[in-house]
Amino acid sequence: MNPPYPPWPCLRLEGKGPQPKIILDLSVSPNAKRTELVGWHDGALRVRLSAPPVDGAANEALRKWLASELGVPQARVTLLRGASGRRKQWAIDAPEADVSAWLARQSVLQI
Repeated sequence: MNPPYPPWPCLRLEGKGPQPKIILDLSVSPNAKRTELVGWHDGALRVRLSAPPVDGAANEALRKWLASELGVPQARVTLLRGASGRRKQWAIDAPEADVSAWLARQSVLQI
């Protein structure tokens, strides 16, 4: 049986059970004019952030943006790796189908 959405290079499942963790790979550019998804960078989602990379402001802005985009509470979006780098991994506590559907709706993403 084919999955309803294409496999996304930036998305993977971690763990077992009825709802494994969704891991999302992002490549971030801070200090942009506005926060937006702009495409791909080396298998990760490329996001421009309007927040500066100072005192965790960019990470917090990214958490809020991801939660808003995916329609989940901010507490369900957790930074796993990359607190001080441009390449980040986020755990999303949401069904995989919801995250894949969000990715499929993004016009800037083409596999």
